[in-house]
Parts: sequence; C-alpha cells; structure tokens
Amino acid sequence: METAGKILLVAAGVLAVVGLSALLLARLGVDHVPGTFKWKSENVTVFVPIGLMLVVSIVGTIVLNLLVRR
Repeated sequence: METAGKILLVAAGVLAVVGLSALLLARLGVDHVPGTFKWKSENVTVFVPIGLMLVVSIVGTIVLNLLVRR
C-alpha cells in the first residue's frame, strides 16, 4: 500500500506541474495546442485535442514504465 501512495503523490505532483504550465502558457497567449480540431456550427462547438492526447499518452507511458519496471 505504501508504494501505491508514493505513486499517487508523484502523479499528483506531475499533474500540478502540468496544470501550472498550462496556466502559464495561457497567460503568454498560447490558446491551443497544434493538432486541436475545432468544429463549429450554429449552436455547438466541439474541440478535439488529438495532439494533446498523443503527448499525454506518450509521457504517461514513459512515466509508468519508469515507475513500474523497478
């Protein structure tokens, strides 16, 4: 159970850093990530952040592989 607690704390720290980075980028004027598709009709707007999903998936895979393979 101790290992799971450590993993959760590290994941929370990484998530906090990513969130702070997103806030900083928004203040610098970076509104969207490349690879974001946007469809807009009269009443509906849909954002699909495919580029962000790929980056999060790759980084998450690397981090989990580093933590689990010990």
